[in-house]
Amino acid sequence: MIDAPLDTVAWRATSGIDYMTWPLLDDLPVDAVMTTRFGGVSQGPYRSLNLGLHVGDDHDLVLHNRDLAAGLIGARLDDMVFCNQAHGRGVLVVTEKDRGRGARSTETAPEGIDAMVTAVPGLAIAMMVADCAPIALYDPHGHIAAVVHSGWRGTVVRVAEAAVRSMADLGASPDDLVAVIGPAVDPEQYRVGPEVMEAVSKCFAGDISDVIRPISGSGGGGGGGSGGGGQGTYLFDLWEANRRILVEAGLRADRIASAGFPTGGDGPFFSHRSEQPCGRNAILVKLRPRP
Repeated sequence: MIDAPLDTVAWRATSGIDYMTWPLLDDLPVDAVMTTRFGGVSQGPYRSLNLGLHVGDDHDLVLHNRDLAAGLIGARLDDMVFCNQAHGRGVLVVTEKDRGRGARSTETAPEGIDAMVTAVPGLAIAMMVADCAPIALYDPHGHIAAVVHSGWRGTVVRVAEAAVRSMADLGASPDDLVAVIGPAVDPEQYRVGPEVMEAVSKCFAGDISDVIRPISGSGGGGGGGSGGGGQGTYLFDLWEANRRILVEAGLRADRIASAGFPTGGDGPFFSHRSEQPCGRNAILVKLRPRP
């Protein structure tokens, strides 16, 4: 029985590493954590638990950070799978043969992947973020897990839905799934342009005012601004958009928990919109052996 309160998180620390978890998953045989920027060895704009090999940080320091992060879910670095993310809808079903791919080098990482699904206990899957919405999914009956990276582009192509469908192909039932959504750009600060409004309008049927709305006084028109820029004329809520996509994909609303905690500012999460270059946090998931 899943009866943890929604929209709540737990802040924990292990060996000096601060991280976030969700009480909704506490009694389930799956480990899922959201790393913060604290507890690693990187320096400068990557200080300190940067997990991204692609952002200009020292390679060896990132590997050390990844090894530390793997320990949070009882894994080793070579148990992990990282992918080269593309802000799209690509899903990879991760099997034993993928163990360690992308963990030590971007050259070995699967290309163009923004969601990974696995049914292999002990194998850790990771998605990196720095403003985009990280999502973890778990099927308690089929013992299947997934991680998703969903920025505005991934959201409007419904990458979270693609992950749910991939889990269903392995035998999961969407209405059994549990989902948690991690820290993302503050919906009260995420200014986007008309091209995003148009894409969101195509993504959802019916009223979309809960997902995207004109900035007061903007009139909803004009204003250039790119999808991730700061000069747009609309405010976009990645949390609500992805929650809605998950419900439309068949999940029960009472089995979706959001962190409700924004990136940026002086907070514990890297933000690409706030500073460049910067490091990357990650959502990490590993199935335990079924009891």
